Amino acid sequence: MGSGAGAAVGAAFFDLDKTIIAKSSTLAFSRPFQAGGLLSRRTLLRSAYTQFMYVLGGADHDKMEEMRQFMSELVTGWDVATVREIVADTLHHIVDPLVYDEAVQLIEDHKAAGRDVIIVSASGTEVVEPIGEMLGADHVIATRVGIDEEGRYTGEITFYAYAENKARAIRELAEQRGYDLSRSYAYSDSMTDLAMLEEVGYAFAVNPDKELRRIATERGWPILVFTKPVALRSAIALPAARPTLAAIAVGGVVVAGGVLWASARRRRIGA
Repeated sequence: MGSGAGAAVGAAFFDLDKTIIAKSSTLAFSRPFQAGGLLSRRTLLRSAYTQFMYVLGGADHDKMEEMRQFMSELVTGWDVATVREIVADTLHHIVDPLVYDEAVQLIEDHKAAGRDVIIVSASGTEVVEPIGEMLGADHVIATRVGIDEEGRYTGEITFYAYAENKARAIRELAEQRGYDLSRSYAYSDSMTDLAMLEEVGYAFAVNPDKELRRIATERGWPILVFTKPVALRSAIALPAARPTLAAIAVGGVVVAGGVLWASARRRRIGA
């Protein structure tokens, strides 16, 4: 990935799940993991149920802690090389239908403005790094799980990219790369990312949960509504033209959200 940051420049930090893509990035790979022999049918069903509850109820603190425990138990003993191979082989098939076109546009805009793009996700690094590469991100901050001498996950989460940990990692990266956080941007859907959003000068709530919507309204943060999935099979060669939309959602709420998103984007992206 790139390394284009210099002194006193801003960066753009994006949450991944439900901000850039429409579901949990880790759980999206459940079926390929099953096909690769990493998941039993029973565990696959449990994974599907967990994903359903995640989407239905939002990612509050309790759900994220449940997700952490579930993922820790799930991956214990998995061969890391196999995980990486499955993700690489199925990445476009799994992720392409889930990526929001509006997020892709923002990534392009930030790159064109000379800002590094960083994906910050509670999903594991073996999943997040290839997605970040596909999207043209310069860096990723992701959850890390311990690996034993035989190249298998121990189940011990050595770094959980969640809540205050995300904010701390952003501060550390900013110090290393010379980012000016007061000139930086952050995007998330979840109240659990409040600390991350508070680290930057320009915070945006994307498809926010109820609590984040309330906070964003109180603080005057723009609320963006992302709805349009895009195909990335041709890859994102920034600043190449955007791929054709795979689907276009319609309806009064979507139209209103799109107007709000476009208006906020025009006001803030050039700041």
